[in-house]
Amino acid sequence: MQEADKQEIIKEVISWIKTIVAAVVFAVCITQFVIVNAKVPTGSMMDNIMPNDRIVAFRLSYINSGPKRFDIIVFRFPDDPKQLYVKRVIGLPGEIVTIKAGKVYINDNSTPLDDSFVRTQPYEEDFGPVTIPEDSYFMMGDNRNNSADSRVWLKKYVIKEDILGKVLFRYFPSFRILYNT
Repeated sequence: MQEADKQEIIKEVISWIKTIVAAVVFAVCITQFVIVNAKVPTGSMMDNIMPNDRIVAFRLSYINSGPKRFDIIVFRFPDDPKQLYVKRVIGLPGEIVTIKAGKVYINDNSTPLDDSFVRTQPYEEDFGPVTIPEDSYFMMGDNRNNSADSRVWLKKYVIKEDILGKVLFRYFPSFRILYNT
């Protein structure tokens, strides 16, 4: 093998290494600063998100504003911040949440929230009233009877700094947009 051929092979190998390193750095930056890629381990969000679904959340969703009611978000679990949870925002900062006969009421309104996205049996136990602290959110799973959420957590609320992103879509086992579910 001639010296020129060896030099070409070395250049090619270096080119491949640069490409691989750049791809890894790009992937790490995207997952650390732009998206959250998560696997949902439980059925607490059924029927909208099923156990073992893979989802993507957008980390930059709440830079200039807070979550809105009914957003599905990924956050650090208040009772164990090492765990990530996926739930739906029900109560906003400063609001009063009351649950009567499976219906959620905000600020003593006589009309319950329209939670038609809940496809499971209604949660029959009463809860509250509770007042949500500033910069905090009251979360519930869509599978109300089988969801460990703000109703049962020791630390009832998710603070804004623990919110990692707004769920945009499920990509496994099939693609489905979730941000307006």
